[in-house]
Amino acid sequence: MTTVEATAPLLVNSGAALRVPDDVSRETRSEVTPVDAGSATTFAVPELTSPRPETPKIAVRRRPVAGPPIAPPAQTRILTVANQKGGVGKTTTTVNIAAALAQGGLRVLVIDIDPQGNASTALDIDHHPEVPSIYDVVVDGDPLASVLQECPQVPGLWCAPATIDLAGAEIELVSLVAREMRLKNALEAHLAGLSATERFDYVLIDCPPSLGLLTVNAFVAASEVFIPIQCEYYALEGLTQLLKNIELIRVHLNQRLHVSTILMTMYDARTRLSAQVADEVRAHFSAEVLKTAVPRSVRISEAPSHGQTVMTYDPASSGALSYYDAAVELAAGRSVGDHS
Repeated sequence: MTTVEATAPLLVNSGAALRVPDDVSRETRSEVTPVDAGSATTFAVPELTSPRPETPKIAVRRRPVAGPPIAPPAQTRILTVANQKGGVGKTTTTVNIAAALAQGGLRVLVIDIDPQGNASTALDIDHHPEVPSIYDVVVDGDPLASVLQECPQVPGLWCAPATIDLAGAEIELVSLVAREMRLKNALEAHLAGLSATERFDYVLIDCPPSLGLLTVNAFVAASEVFIPIQCEYYALEGLTQLLKNIELIRVHLNQRLHVSTILMTMYDARTRLSAQVADEVRAHFSAEVLKTAVPRSVRISEAPSHGQTVMTYDPASSGALSYYDAAVELAAGRSVGDHS
């Protein structure tokens, strides 16, 4: 037994409860007993009889868990997941919604047109510089089929990866013919050549957080815009500018383009701000905002480091369940021109 003398800050009142330092574990707190030592108040702390156990390693789930079936759309839905403000969960939303749809029995294609290649990483898709990528499709005109890879964790989920080569694509596209239409033409040609059993039910395009030629290509290729919004004040300012840019694209390049879906991400029910931002967005976009909000979740953040989406990394977590609910909502009727 070790006797530890309490310092002055530990004394609250004579005979009253004594504050135990924060770094003392819960088990140790229960064992601490006061000892009468004259003028000083001391604690008798039992000796540790065994070393502290090592922190167990995280068990990474490698086998996907299929969810309830999701009804396929009548025709392929092409959604650009965009938000020019960074850090709002755009890529995270893209890969997890795609994985949820695939787990529901649908065929899904993710096109990673962000030079950072984070969507490719999360789907465990090889995307080193020598790998055929979306760069070869957009800049060199290669067929889309030549760059597709299937996600090893989720059957039915395919990806056109991004490599670092895309970082220079903005400059190279400037001098090309029909520079805004490159992705659209390649995607339409690929979809037209697929049989009924091979067709994709959903195509999700992950954009960089900017409005360069890569993002413009994504907007022109899609008919719907899926906007993830972080539940913070700055997200509202970014949304206003994003809507102006979408309207410019719609008027000049793609008349089919419209905002069909808005998803609140990083929702923290403990803060009033999250509720206020969610209420503000729902007040202006009641038809487009999904009822499901994705909470802040450590599991969502951990999953990409294991080359997985949260849907396979921890299917029972709050983040995975929320993304599956959002995917079911997305598939429940928000199609081209349908804002009901």
